[in-house]
Amino acid sequence: MSGPGTSRVPAAMLAACGAAFLWGTGALVVNLLIARYLLRPESISFWRFVVGGVFLLAVFGRPGLGRKAWGHAKLLLGAGTAMALYVLCWFLGIERIGAAIPTLIALCLPPVLVTLVAVARGQEALDTPLALTLGAALAGTVLIVLRHGGAPDDARGVGLLIGVGFSVASAVLYAGFTLVSGRLSTDLGAGPATTCLTIVAAAVMGLTALYTPLAWPNAVPPEAWILYLGLVTAALALLAFSWSAAYLSPTALTVATLVEPLTAVLLSAALLDQHLDARQWLGAVLLLGSIFALGRRSARGH
Repeated sequence: MSGPGTSRVPAAMLAACGAAFLWGTGALVVNLLIARYLLRPESISFWRFVVGGVFLLAVFGRPGLGRKAWGHAKLLLGAGTAMALYVLCWFLGIERIGAAIPTLIALCLPPVLVTLVAVARGQEALDTPLALTLGAALAGTVLIVLRHGGAPDDARGVGLLIGVGFSVASAVLYAGFTLVSGRLSTDLGAGPATTCLTIVAAAVMGLTALYTPLAWPNAVPPEAWILYLGLVTAALALLAFSWSAAYLSPTALTVATLVEPLTAVLLSAALLDQHLDARQWLGAVLLLGSIFALGRRSARGH
């Protein structure tokens, strides 16, 4: 059935895709910071959330924010922790077995998990159109990502298991985060919810200093990239994601963010002269078609 928020579904779908696009640009920046400047994933994640949190607090910080947040303290703590750890686990998986396997697991598994939970709760009807749309989205993502960044030849045994384990953990944490994002955005508003979640995520990432130094880059170019990650891929992208979460079903939200790997591949083709083959273009068509179909489904109130 249609509701008062269904008119905002197309804009919400665009906002979720926009957030994913910004995260896709961030993936290239993170690879640059690790490969060229030898920064650890923990340091990148920590400063990303700190910069984003400071900006969001300056924009949305109000005297009553703490009082509103306290009423949702447990949920904010859990969701903020999940947000911090799913990013860290994804980076740690990439660090051990390359980009392809962790990306496929971390991005393709959440829509399946979220759909199963939504069906169990009665929030989604697992009908044939939904199953076909979800399958097309996952197949498209596989075709897009599979050619880029395979696992190193020596990723065997324990190292492979650890990398896959981190990737599965990232997928589970991201699915859990997605399932509660809509409620927080509805109750607190997208801006305050994003601010609180980012501050919690920064605090959680700060705890990694107990086992590894949180280094700040000591040259202007990497500092500029850290600011970009914090202001654009954390503050702006998370704000767009939080707003869209209030109007989209969990399944539509997770599938929309599959635009992230598509963005990374397209930017690699444009900036790094890594041309797309026919399979990747087919994957892009399948992915974008499934996002469009889910947007129409959500607008009809299914």
